[in-house]
Amino acid sequence: MTFEKRRTNRFNQWVIIHLRYLVGFAFFPSGLTKLMGNRFTVLSTDTPIGYFFEAMYHTGFYWNFLGFSQIVAGILLMTQRYALLGALMFLAILSNIWIITISLSFTGTWIITSLMMIAVIVLLIWDHHKLMPILGYNQSVLVKAYPDPSRLWINAGIIYTVCLMGLSLPGSMQKGLHQWISIALVIVVVVTFLVTHYKAYKNRSVLLKNQP
Repeated sequence: MTFEKRRTNRFNQWVIIHLRYLVGFAFFPSGLTKLMGNRFTVLSTDTPIGYFFEAMYHTGFYWNFLGFSQIVAGILLMTQRYALLGALMFLAILSNIWIITISLSFTGTWIITSLMMIAVIVLLIWDHHKLMPILGYNQSVLVKAYPDPSRLWINAGIIYTVCLMGLSLPGSMQKGLHQWISIALVIVVVVTFLVTHYKAYKNRSVLLKNQP
């Protein structure tokens, strides 16, 4: 199967759209924690991992900037429209995290970061045709136009972003209130997922009926 056929396959498009959602969300909890100036771990500084994160925490503005960059990369991926830019930012940030988890021998964490690296590489391969004008030196390159995600998935990405950031937001909110807000946000996420997939299925059925 050629790349063009894979790129226009509806199931593949669905997988990529939701892979962007998943990868984008992965940065929200840690990014918000850093942005708000909180520690990412409570490990003792007697361990290399605890000492490393404590030193990072004491860098001050850099710690906040790292969190801000993670959130921006995640949001860009969730928008679908600017997913390529988000994937490039994600690759730059995640490459450092991946090497850190390997070099400091994080127990099990390096497996998660390795899977995230594979996911980001898949996203870049999916949109690699958009990078060809940058990679080609002094050459005229015709960029193939493929269908972008519909407005349905873009709107869903906006809703997911708001809800998932709300669920990931650390704070000192009252326990009962925090629980109810979390339940409400989870319900919105589930309803959004069901509605978007119902509409996508309905639109697909209409298209199939209209085909000669």
